[in-house]
Amino acid sequence: MSTTTTTSSSLYQVVADLDNFPYPTANDDDNPILQNYHAFRITGIPQTLGYIPNELITTFPWPADTWAINTTPTNKTITLLTSPTATASTRTAILLPTLQQLASHGILRGWRNETFPLYGPDGTIILEIERAASALFGIVTYGVQMLCYTDDKVSNTPHLWIAKRSSLKPTYPGMLDTTAAGGLSTGLPPREAIMREASEEAEIQEELMRKGMRFVDRISYFHVKKESVGGIGMVELLQPEVEYLYELRLGKEVVPSPADSEVEDFRLCGVKEVKKALGEGRFKPNSAVVVVDFLLRRGLLDGNDEDERIRVRLHRELPLPVVDHEGGRV
Repeated sequence: MSTTTTTSSSLYQVVADLDNFPYPTANDDDNPILQNYHAFRITGIPQTLGYIPNELITTFPWPADTWAINTTPTNKTITLLTSPTATASTRTAILLPTLQQLASHGILRGWRNETFPLYGPDGTIILEIERAASALFGIVTYGVQMLCYTDDKVSNTPHLWIAKRSSLKPTYPGMLDTTAAGGLSTGLPPREAIMREASEEAEIQEELMRKGMRFVDRISYFHVKKESVGGIGMVELLQPEVEYLYELRLGKEVVPSPADSEVEDFRLCGVKEVKKALGEGRFKPNSAVVVVDFLLRRGLLDGNDEDERIRVRLHRELPLPVVDHEGGRV
């Protein structure tokens, strides 16, 4: 019987499969893939804020009083028309009717009544956008993830509390996941967000988290996802994302427990078992890279040059405005 060893090389591929937006030779403005998108901009803000697929630009009737579209091959842009000094709430109100029309056309699906913040170059929120629309506009989104672990005195390595997603989940059903995770909605600091998720998903006590939870890393990646968009067909959506990572060491007496229908169960997994699951593609992709980051920081990979390639790839510099909610603290 043959056995498969999960090496740093194969774990690098796990990261590369998620961070699959092509790396440019100079800068992302010269990247050939961006010919398939219009740069999303807002009046008065000089920097590109996202990328909208050309198919969406040509298929949807963008209201002319709200949007200016430039189809020049070397400068394809779509600009939200607002006063240069407009407030975030004003821009949000101007954008909302377009989002509602995208939904009525069947293009924007899964409306959640939850907003993500869009940040400008100065780090301030310039508008809020319905979470379900973020991928259509190709903006940077933020998430939080936590890994709970125990110290195994026999193997002298940590054991991770891994969640198995419900088979009824619409996204990545039945796949493995971190202990708790979620998107970072408008107005919610990362620490509060992950504590809420861990309480709701794993029944971990808030007092325990406030005492022992640690912020350990901020990773970033640029994902290209092929997705069926209503009325258009298969489209490659751009999903640049930043994830804030937290850890919590649990005693043997603390066992995470599913608190809702989103998680089927939690299992305590050793490093070897976790690596095997990563190599077999059993983890939700953006949770897989969080586990890889954990193994890397703990010195549990191969300790060769490939480890450094993984470290660099986990911290991609994004060509869009990014804020650091944790102030660089690690």
